[in-house]
Amino acid sequence: MQKEIILDNKKISYQLIKSQRAKHIYLRVKNNSEVIVTIPQRANEKIAEEFIFKKAGWLLNKVAYFKNKSSIIPSPNKKDYLKYKELARQIVERKLIYLNEPYNFSYEKIFICNPKTRWGSCSKKGNLNFSYRIIFLSERLCDYVIVHELCHLKEFNHSQRFWNLVAKTVPNYKEIKKKIKTI
Repeated sequence: MQKEIILDNKKISYQLIKSQRAKHIYLRVKNNSEVIVTIPQRANEKIAEEFIFKKAGWLLNKVAYFKNKSSIIPSPNKKDYLKYKELARQIVERKLIYLNEPYNFSYEKIFICNPKTRWGSCSKKGNLNFSYRIIFLSERLCDYVIVHELCHLKEFNHSQRFWNLVAKTVPNYKEIKKKIKTI
């Protein structure tokens, strides 16, 4: 059910969900700035409001962050996916040529997808999958995503061997990894 609350003189709309599986209160801000509060089935709605007040600073920062971010990188949607899919394919294919030079890994197919949360993935069959939204990333973040998936062709995990492979062409991968998690 849709609810509203005033925090720091700002009206915040949120969706309140009562869940039989929830044992605790969960507060989440989606990348489109939508606020969702999940409470246990038997919990009183007032408890949700109290929780939101307790987390007001964090919540307002997250909402502001996603509002600012959304102007730079679009949320996944079909219209933009269809519009930018081929451009993303061209960019990824061109970058794969030079980013794979130090590795010389073999891969099968390249897919441009419209996932909600991932920038890329690598299948056991050797297919590389990338979000069309990769084209909105800075050059170094885009390169990191491509190198990350390339290295999964050799190490299908996140072991130290995997990160050593990534470091071969992206020595500052730790810094970039932190940055991309905030997008």
